[in-house]
Amino acid sequence: MDRLEGMRLFVRVAELGSFSAVAQQMNVARSVVTRQVAALEAHLGTMLIARSTRRLSLTSAGAAYLEKCREILGLVEAAEAGLSEERQAPRGHIRITLPLSFGIRQLMPMFGDFMAANPEISIELDFNDRRINLIEGGFDLAIRIADRLDPGNVARKIGSSQEVVIASRNYLAHHGHPKHPRDLARHECFGYLLAARSSWPFVIDGERKWFLVSGRLQANSGEALLDAAIRGLGITRAPTFIAEQAVREGRLEILLRKFPAPPLGIYAIFPSNRHVPHRVRALVEFIAQRIGPQPSWDRILSLKK
Repeated sequence: MDRLEGMRLFVRVAELGSFSAVAQQMNVARSVVTRQVAALEAHLGTMLIARSTRRLSLTSAGAAYLEKCREILGLVEAAEAGLSEERQAPRGHIRITLPLSFGIRQLMPMFGDFMAANPEISIELDFNDRRINLIEGGFDLAIRIADRLDPGNVARKIGSSQEVVIASRNYLAHHGHPKHPRDLARHECFGYLLAARSSWPFVIDGERKWFLVSGRLQANSGEALLDAAIRGLGITRAPTFIAEQAVREGRLEILLRKFPAPPLGIYAIFPSNRHVPHRVRALVEFIAQRIGPQPSWDRILSLKK
């Protein structure tokens, strides 16, 4: 018995509710369909379909088996489709949710280059720093930046970024340089609303330790906090991909270099319930290669003061 073909026939019978309808659809004798399903039941040692003169109905075992068959057949179809897709140029529409600052500063040029190289690709972008349910939102992909992922995330790490504590020279001239993370408690420190606001993590002697901070300004935008720091209103912390330009131009100074923050991972997150299309995998691979193992934005860490 061809077990996969038996599964396919069983699923069709369950969906159409009739052996005859399936036989007619496949242009075969009804007996062919009934024999295949009966052979599947004999192999499993249980009845899947309760037959009567008036209608067919699934047994409890049949209902449970139906869902497993759909899952298995879906995986087989996805594997076969994947092999076919790999021989073709990426095509189709991609819906992405991604962080605002990183998306605009770093990813937009990559998207433009990817679309130029793949004229049959279209991209829809939802800039949002909050975590979104990809399945409910109908997204093919999320780009997220975090020091750790939630359990159950289906993800690929495509890059990294360090976080730096930064302030303007004007602010430091008036309030002094913090020498240790504990000194931040005496400074005006801006908090990011979507992360821990009352304490900041640092790696000290190989261990993550948290230090209290406070400040009058909080925002859900890293760009807004960066602007406030440039204006000399206080100290903030930011990923290097946000701080890079201001640090290179001398408008901000990196503080507490001896006490690094835990690194951030940049992740491509996929919906957990379906095959990842070739077009999405191609885009993710393109971005990962562009970012590379040593991201350009982290080079500011080696700049001289």
